[in-house]
Amino acid sequence: MLKVFTTTPQPEANVQENPIPRETVTYDGPYAPGTILISTKERRMYLVLQEHQAIKYGVGVGRPGFEWGGVKLISRKAEWPDWTPPPQMLKRRPDLPRHMAGGIDNPLGARAMYLGSSLYRIHGSNEPDTIGQAVSSGCIRMTNEDVEDLYERVHVGTKVIVLRN
Repeated sequence: MLKVFTTTPQPEANVQENPIPRETVTYDGPYAPGTILISTKERRMYLVLQEHQAIKYGVGVGRPGFEWGGVKLISRKAEWPDWTPPPQMLKRRPDLPRHMAGGIDNPLGARAMYLGSSLYRIHGSNEPDTIGQAVSSGCIRMTNEDVEDLYERVHVGTKVIVLRN
């Protein structure tokens, strides 16, 4: 766990299906409210709130060889986004569709937040059992319930800090 966070027993509502329920935690770190912090080692995301608090979400992260870290800004948000696998992914997985319309079977899930001009996104998932694991091609996966919650709380321009710790 990041040392600036301590857990408080305040689980968020409507997370019965979530393998890692989101919760409100105490935050005593240097980042401003509205900042998203992702600990790839911990496989958790923190949205920094006012008054020394944060919301902690379980996430799926990049598998070995697809880990990354750095600072990005949310450049675009989409509800039930379409998915077009990038050429690099199609080269590894030629069995993938060339395009998939948004919907419940789409691997991007209910919402996507695009990170700068990179190929990475924070997005929902049609595989909630992958939350808490390192299985993606670098994207940050969340349950659809959690990504919908985060989507409503952040805006284009939100700072996202990915820590490889």
